[in-house]
This record gives sequence, C-alpha cells and structure tokens, in this order.
Amino acid sequence: MRLSLLYSLFLWAAWARFLVVKSKGPVEESKSTDFPKTDTSQTNTHQVSSGLMQCGEYSNEVMPNGQCRLIATLPQLEEQRCPDMFRCTDEVSYWLRENEERKQQMQDLKETISELQEELRNHRHRIKVLELQSEEKYGINSSLENRFHTLQQIYEEANALLHIHGSLIYDMQTQIRNLTMIVERVRRNPGCMINIIRTSPLLSAQDTLHPEVQHVRNCPIDCASLYYNGVHRSGIFTVVPSLGSTPVDVYCDMETQGGGWTMFQRRQDGKVNFNRKWTEYRDGFGDLHAEFWLGNDHIHDISSQGEYSLRIELEDWNGKHKHALYQNFWIENEDNHYRLHVSGFSGTVEDSFGWYHDKQSFSTPDTGDICAEISHGGWWYHQCFFANLNGVYYKGGRYSAKGKNLLGPDGIVWYSWKDSDYYSLKKVSMMIRPRIYKPRLSP
Repeated sequence: MRLSLLYSLFLWAAWARFLVVKSKGPVEESKSTDFPKTDTSQTNTHQVSSGLMQCGEYSNEVMPNGQCRLIATLPQLEEQRCPDMFRCTDEVSYWLRENEERKQQMQDLKETISELQEELRNHRHRIKVLELQSEEKYGINSSLENRFHTLQQIYEEANALLHIHGSLIYDMQTQIRNLTMIVERVRRNPGCMINIIRTSPLLSAQDTLHPEVQHVRNCPIDCASLYYNGVHRSGIFTVVPSLGSTPVDVYCDMETQGGGWTMFQRRQDGKVNFNRKWTEYRDGFGDLHAEFWLGNDHIHDISSQGEYSLRIELEDWNGKHKHALYQNFWIENEDNHYRLHVSGFSGTVEDSFGWYHDKQSFSTPDTGDICAEISHGGWWYHQCFFANLNGVYYKGGRYSAKGKNLLGPDGIVWYSWKDSDYYSLKKVSMMIRPRIYKPRLSP
C-alpha cells in the first residue's frame, strides 16, 4: 500500500509540473481552449459576454511555487451557453480528476506517515524498555556466571582429588594383589622365607654370587640354585632373584647339558603372538608350559646377580637341531632400554646373534623403531637383524615377502644357518645359568 501511495505522489508531481508548463506556454486569443497569457507580477481579470447575456468572468495568476491558478465564475441560468473558453476539454477534465485523486492519495499518505511515526515512537519506547530489562538481566547473568565459575573450580578440584584417591586405591589394590601372590608362593614353598633373605656378612660379595653357596640361602635365586638343592626335574618353579627380591615363576630345564637352566624364551607352535608392546615385553607374556617371554625386568634381575651364560636351542622344519652358546650374557635395566651384553660364542651353528646385536637396545613396534615395526616383534635390533627369534611364526619354514605383502623379513630367523632371511625356524628357546655352574657338585 505504501508503494502505491508513493507512486501516486509521483504522478501528482508530474501533473503539477504539466500545469506549470501549460501556464507558461504561448496564448492565442482566437482559440478559446487555451489559457490566457499570465504575468507573474499581477492577476488578470476578464469579463466574458455573449450578445446581451452576461456570461461570467475568470481570472488567472502564477503562484509563488510556480503553479498556475485559474478562477472562473459561471452563470447559473438555464439554456444559457458560455464561450468554449469556459468549457472543460476532455484533457483538462482528466487531469482535474487525476489531481483530486492525487490530493486524496497525498492525504492518505500523510495519515500513513503519521501512523508510522506513531508506531516508530512506540518501537523506540519498547526498545528502551528492553534495554533497561537487558541491563538488569546482564547484572543477574554476571552474578550467575561468577557463581558458575566458582562451582566449576570447586568441581575441578574435587575431580582432581577423586582422581588422586582413585590412583591411591588402585596402587593399594595392586600391592594387595602382589602380597597375596607372595603369600601364595610362600605357601607353595614353605621352606623359602622371603622376609628373612639376607647375605651373610662372613661371605664376600663375589662368594655370595657363586652357585656353590646359593644352597645356603632360604630362597632359590634361579634354577641352578634349585638344582643344587636337589630339584633335578624340569618344570615350573618359584625363584626370588637377589636383586629384585620379588618372587617370580620360571621354567627350569634340568636336563640339557647338565641342567640348571632358567629359560626366558620359547617358541614351538606359533600359538602365542610375539608382536607385543613395550610394557608386555617388560612384564612378560605367554604360557610357561608352552610359548612365552619371561619379561625383561625378570631377565635383568636374574642375569645381573652374577656372571651368566646364554644357550640358544634351534630346530628347523626337517627336525635338525643346532645350538649357540655364549659365555657371557646380561641385560641392563629399563632406564637403559635393556641394553644387551653378550660375548664368548661357541656352538654347532655359526654366530648370527652376538657379533651383530651386542650392545644394542631393546625395542618394540610401539617405540617408533622402524626395524621393530617391519619385523613385528621385540628384539635387540640393529639395522635390522641377523637373528630374530621373536619374529612371526611361519609354518613350513620358507616364506615370501611379496606373497605376505611385507616390507622386509619378519620370521624366526637365524641367518647363518639357512643363509636366508626368509626361512622361519620351527622351534627356538633361550635360557641362562651361572657361568661357573658345575653339575658334578649337585647332590
């Protein structure tokens, strides 16, 4: 409706301009339909008559705004006819009607503008009220926000305390489980009193590590000390390494080359996955009756309490057996990444372990070592290996990197025996005992 009123206003302005132009044009007295010529400084008045009849008068003048004003007085006598100059032509009649309509539209537009102004005033008043209400709400919200932040801080502090309490409870539960395990092992080995393990002050530090005197202790520190105490059958037993002072179950080989071997690795059927994380290799995994890794912490505790030798048993898929013997073996602790120390090779197979892997740190696939990732196992890798006894178990022996979509060899490899990285052995085991172990001294 507002657009229609504006459009009407535009037409009305055009009509006013037309009247001005019309008023300023030339006038010929012989044509009764034209307006008489006007002077902007005065008003012209004319008397019009026809014969004996007084017809009327008219006057015209230019307004200050440039418009033409025409005033005519016509007689009211019946059957009288005035000159044509006082008759409205069709064109003039049309514009007069249009002018009246524009006037009405202008009036409507003024009323509409007045209504809009009133509505605008109302809106401004409402906005002011809303601003005042908003300020009040902002004050309330600020107070609530401060309270919320305070409650959030209290919640975070309570959550932190709860987390600390949960950690303490978890540690206590772990200690309780460990104590329960120790008590159970003590019950299974009543002759071993863990809480009274002491080194005799009459013995030197070197003598206390010799197997000959281990039998005087209350607890066996390895399978060799068990052998000296009369245990000559292979199986699973509990030992307490002198460094760790924590009981650990181990598998003892009491038959191979005089017995006394503490086994810490065995592969035989591929039922245990050796592609494990660092923590699993640290703590140990598998089944002591079948395939297992004793755990780097336990290997360190046992191998670091004296001078130990390492024996590695190998078997291929044709039933042939080989072994490698190293006079010296031990690994460092976790802080030093269980660094390997191995030397003094002898055996029935060429060395693929000591000469290449000595002094190397232990790594697993989750430590970021590329060799461990490619080889899918935990080992003392060195760009990458000549021996990989914790690799993937491939039945049948030979395998192909292309067929398995591998980036490199990852089987149970002893390179110098098969002269290939792509031959996986059937059975392997790794075990240690004191270097000066003497089976003849056993009962």
